[in-house]
Amino acid sequence: MESQWGESGSVGVDGTRLAEMVPEPLLTRDYETRPSLVYERLRQAHGPVAPVDLLGMPAWLVLGYREALQVLQDDEGWPKGLENWRARAAGEVPADWPLGPSLEVNHVLIQGGPGYGTLRTAWDAALKPFQDPGHPQAKRLKAAVTAYADELITLVGQGGGTGVADLSAQFSRPLPLMVASHLLGFPGSQGDDALMDMWRVLDAGPDAETALERLLATLAELAAVKLKEPGDDFPSYLLAAHPDLSLDELARELFMLLGMTSDHVGILISNTVVEVISGDGDGDGGVRASLSAGMIRETMNRVVMRKPPLVNFVPRFAAKDTELGNYRIRAGDPVWVSSAAAHADPLFADHVASSSTISTRAHLSWGAGRRQCPARELASTVAAVGVGRLFERFSHLDLALPADQLPWRSSPFMRGLRSLPVRYELASVPERLSASARTPAPERGSALQTAPESETAEPVLPDQSARQRSSLWRYLTGLIRAGR
Repeated sequence: MESQWGESGSVGVDGTRLAEMVPEPLLTRDYETRPSLVYERLRQAHGPVAPVDLLGMPAWLVLGYREALQVLQDDEGWPKGLENWRARAAGEVPADWPLGPSLEVNHVLIQGGPGYGTLRTAWDAALKPFQDPGHPQAKRLKAAVTAYADELITLVGQGGGTGVADLSAQFSRPLPLMVASHLLGFPGSQGDDALMDMWRVLDAGPDAETALERLLATLAELAAVKLKEPGDDFPSYLLAAHPDLSLDELARELFMLLGMTSDHVGILISNTVVEVISGDGDGDGGVRASLSAGMIRETMNRVVMRKPPLVNFVPRFAAKDTELGNYRIRAGDPVWVSSAAAHADPLFADHVASSSTISTRAHLSWGAGRRQCPARELASTVAAVGVGRLFERFSHLDLALPADQLPWRSSPFMRGLRSLPVRYELASVPERLSASARTPAPERGSALQTAPESETAEPVLPDQSARQRSSLWRYLTGLIRAGR
């Protein structure tokens, strides 16, 4: 086997065991600010697969696009499931390892073993009403996303018809929160605190473990309610498709949906906004024009190619000793596929025309193979509707900072903007938008109540006292007051 290493490498497969190496830490200040440089340095030193230190635990990071596909598409050779991790079985993973809280929640994206097939089938069935464009529930959800987006934009406008806003804090993050709360059937605004705990878990900070405990307890309470009183929501549909799920198991699945339809979607919205404003270097030119042509999805595909929200997938494990890249991966070694690094692999990226209006579908942002993210269509729809509403409701949006000075936040899994400061000018609200743009959106948890004879009936408006008690809404209105 010929090595693909650079001049600093050597020829052949390195059989050094992972435990015998002293890999460089991945999650450093350099990774926080310029991860692409870290990936390239690792690629030059090691080739398409590199040993790294993940907060004290050694792992293999897959940097090559071809190698990423090899791992993602071979569930037997590279299975998921922490039970396959040799170091964990040997008791070598510290109890306080920062990534432990996220990975120990054995939901559909992490689970391995024979139970996965049944669980995934149930997920597909439970999501189908929301993801099938022809299903009434999908149409109602899209109407809800539009209403939530208009509500948030209208709230921004309370600070003035023109001004400066942080679209990350005031739109990109709260919008999927509101949608996730609706999908889960949270009554009123009870989902707000749960989503905030979800962010703490994903960021893997010092309070991640306590946040996870709180979050799972909240989700278990919600699961118990849905077991007794099913509704038109994801937990109820999942229980109907998989009635053997325990309350604890259902809470884990709700944890997964909450994470993927919140942080991931929020990052995708922010990154797409930046692409539209400045992505092609001509301000409101070609990229923004493509939105008018109904090509939001194409713009999003370009965005996730260059800046995928989910930069590193949860680990897989070598089922047996296997050659990958320039190393021999031992059975039970953890292997993390980096979609961000794979997209930047010269063997792949050099064949992607970055200036093309039509994007490639070969990105790995949702995974690959039969274990692709089950909620990818749902997440894409929420992001596309959100971006579309922004550029319809604002006649002008411009970055308040140069694009290369925007602040980024990185976690072991996600990478997104800490804030997205923009200068804005609101467009006048057309009469046809008055119902959704000037009045509050449907109450989350209401299962988008509509008149039974009409799939497009106006949603029932929420109780405003519940809205005012919402921790999220108090936070958002506080941002408006602070900006005045």
